[in-house]
Amino acid sequence: MYDDILFPTDGSDGADVALDHAIEHALTYDATLHVLYVVEETYPAVEAGPPSVLAALEKEGEDALERARSRAKAAGVESIRGSVDGGSPYRHILEYVDEHGIDLIVMGTHGRRGVDRFLLGSVTEKVVRTADCPVLTVRAQEE
Repeated sequence: MYDDILFPTDGSDGADVALDHAIEHALTYDATLHVLYVVEETYPAVEAGPPSVLAALEKEGEDALERARSRAKAAGVESIRGSVDGGSPYRHILEYVDEHGIDLIVMGTHGRRGVDRFLLGSVTEKVVRTADCPVLTVRAQEE
């Protein structure tokens, strides 16, 4: 049913909860698991800041990617691809889906909160509304 599953991550604990579901689906369907971290390049601190800010965000993305790969590999997922890219997260997720023939997106429902969410909107909400493939959203566990 699913050959290619995309797990977009921001490296947070909530995303880790969604990773469990992505891994389970990849194992169930013997699918390739794609892990994607998108560096939000439109934040003023990134645009106007020194190159070290962007480098630090890219390093954070590489670390999140490696953690996800390690967990998926330890669980028995045989085919794992990963990418750290820059841009608008929801737009890049949708572009990745089109470019790689993704059959299912698995992502967390958390992220920005409060005023940021009101002004900018949720990446997950935008993906759910605009993706051409199914999107499985996973709510982070309450502490």
